[in-house]
Amino acid sequence: MIGCTDLFVTGTDTACGKTEVMLGLMHRLQRQGECVLGMKPVASGARITADGVCNEDAQRIQAQSSLHIPYAEVNPFVYESPIAPHLAARASGRPILLDEIRQGVCRLQDRADRVIVEGVGGWRVPLGDDFTLADLARKLNLPVVLVVGVRLGCINHALLTVESMLDDGVQLAGWVANQVDPRMLAPAENIATLRAWLPAPCLGEIPYLQQPTAATVATYLDGSIG
Repeated sequence: MIGCTDLFVTGTDTACGKTEVMLGLMHRLQRQGECVLGMKPVASGARITADGVCNEDAQRIQAQSSLHIPYAEVNPFVYESPIAPHLAARASGRPILLDEIRQGVCRLQDRADRVIVEGVGGWRVPLGDDFTLADLARKLNLPVVLVVGVRLGCINHALLTVESMLDDGVQLAGWVANQVDPRMLAPAENIATLRAWLPAPCLGEIPYLQQPTAATVATYLDGSIG
């Protein structure tokens, strides 16, 4: 069971549904009466808006949060180019600073019952010349929820990611199966294999959804979250 704790959400790779699961988690906890704030510290791939450079996923997290928080507090390191974050940071001349992210998380924790932080890319994506997303997770010291994008190859991706997590000494709170390929063969059998092999509870199985909403995703997350 995930008790009253903050969480770090990561995924097996990019486009596996991290944001959808994060929004679902936030919605479920909010329905239980909790004040929940979300943060996506790093995002590459953004557009210029009236409020400056903004990432769409970070804006959705901002909108889902229980309190209004400025965009810069949700997504302090945002880059316009849709490329690997360390490359985007290098090109912009604004490096990603882990201590600054940690301080931002602490400020949100002072204002909420729960803070949920979303990573970027996969577990080993570089954030700088000599550190990766794993280093950010360790710096924040939060239990990790792994989103497994259920498609061909997901078993290998999930097992390798979890092996790396455990080697890094983080707490794997659980994982969520998120079907991202509606044409995948034997999805139920793949998820059953993951249940047998992964050393943490499955927190939900989300079918392929053409237009997922936080409320819909929340219905597929199980009662161990709360």
